[in-house]
Amino acid sequence: MRWRPSKQTLPGRRASLRSPGLPCPDHQLTRAASTALQHHSGTMAESLRRMVNNGNFTSLQDKLEKWLDDYHINTNDQNVARACELVELNARVQGQLFTLLNLVASEGGLYGGVNTLKNRLLPWLSSGFAASAASVSADTSLAVLAEAADKDRQITEIQSHYEQQLDNMEKDLQDTKDDAAALKAELDETRDELDDTRRKSTGTMMATEDEIIRLKEDQVRSLQNRIKDRRRQLRLTRDESSSLRTRVDLIGDYERQVRVLRDEIAILRGERAALENGLPEPLPPLPPPRPGSPTHAKLTDSVRRSRLIGRYNDLFSIDRVEALTTLRRYIPDDEEMVQRIVFVGVQEAFHAAKMAFRAMRLRVRKNLAITHVGPETLEEAVLDYIVRNTDLFDVNGAVQDTIRAMNVNPKISFPAEIDFNLLHPFIREVCRCGWGMCALEPPLDISPATDAELYNELKYRRSYDSEFTAPLVAYHVWPALMEYDRVVVKGEAVTKRGASLSPRRATSPRPMSPSRSRSPSPTRSGSAMSVSSRPSSRSSPRPYSAASSYVSY
Repeated sequence: MRWRPSKQTLPGRRASLRSPGLPCPDHQLTRAASTALQHHSGTMAESLRRMVNNGNFTSLQDKLEKWLDDYHINTNDQNVARACELVELNARVQGQLFTLLNLVASEGGLYGGVNTLKNRLLPWLSSGFAASAASVSADTSLAVLAEAADKDRQITEIQSHYEQQLDNMEKDLQDTKDDAAALKAELDETRDELDDTRRKSTGTMMATEDEIIRLKEDQVRSLQNRIKDRRRQLRLTRDESSSLRTRVDLIGDYERQVRVLRDEIAILRGERAALENGLPEPLPPLPPPRPGSPTHAKLTDSVRRSRLIGRYNDLFSIDRVEALTTLRRYIPDDEEMVQRIVFVGVQEAFHAAKMAFRAMRLRVRKNLAITHVGPETLEEAVLDYIVRNTDLFDVNGAVQDTIRAMNVNPKISFPAEIDFNLLHPFIREVCRCGWGMCALEPPLDISPATDAELYNELKYRRSYDSEFTAPLVAYHVWPALMEYDRVVVKGEAVTKRGASLSPRRATSPRPMSPSRSRSPSPTRSGSAMSVSSRPSSRSSPRPYSAASSYVSY
């Protein structure tokens, strides 16, 4: 398309170009202007055609869509690189557009398109837009953009082709693995079948018909011999059982008659003694043991001894801890007093159990002395009767005796609003254990203990809060279990330097009552050792030994 000047503009331009000194013909001016405009219009059209052919906007749209698809897959650096690439591409496209804008504006002359530039371009530029100028020429920029688009397209095709090949290779690899697993399974089955066949063939070759027959004959012969031996043993056993049954029947008849006669004699003698002397009801007679056989007490002595020793250890590790926990609720700031209360409770409970056992033994001896006849001695019969009738022990009475003794003990104290009955379950179990130990032969007893005595490593072990270099015992935590002079179970004591010989007084005063006065406890009757006149005798009202406490039994 050629540009032709209008009739109104051409004379004006001729007038402006004409000079008074240089005459210019009108046809020369028209020809020069037409040639310049034609060249300028051809340049603009060629640039516009190149821009359309390169497809810069299409490449920009394709890159944006591809970035959107791969945005969540790419890393941060890759996304930033894509953004920079799009910005550069957009800047190049804008540079080309500004070049076209310059060419188009130059066609309008000096004032062509001024209003449009003022109304649209200048406000847009004033809003903060800054277009980066192209660093290369227009032709070079268009060629670079075209090459970049082609390279991106080629890279995309290569990448898709590579991914497709990779998927195909993975599928082939998986198929190969499946085929290998199937072949391995078939190989294992074939190997198992081969092993079974080999085993069967080996067994068939080894076990011939002659060997099988010989084995059967040996088995039959051994079974016959066993049957003969069993029959012979059964016959002997039947003969022995028939003879023993006859003897047992005779012995049973004799023993039954003797037992009936003894029971009748014991009942008659007891009734006569009760009528004549006003004595209490006689105890039921003890069934006499067979001649020459040990009594029930002797047979069960070792079992009862081990059981009672174990129970004594449980009292220390379980019941004592529960009693200490109960006492700490009411005496929270005096751990020594809590330990003393438990120790005195154990001492008084053992003493009450021994006194009850002594009274029981005297009463049973007095009743059995009238009717006792038999191979065993009277003491054995008395002990056997007590062991068989442990339910006759008045454990509640022993617990009350223990609590009364604790109330008058000067070494311990308790808040006025609380009573020692809080320790009733603990004292009850200690009384039962002490009663059972009195019925042993030889009996077991706790060791006597006094404050400020010399520490004995054979009888006690130090507590965790002791001074391990102190030679004297401040107070005892648990008594040692003795069999005469032999230590069966060690006790526990607290050793401190400067242990006082005088008893420790209570830190919290309590009102004095007739039932819980602080007068020294009277000397108990029946103790085998008198109280010493030394000051230390006040801290232990009954310093008897383990051997002497059973002298009068």
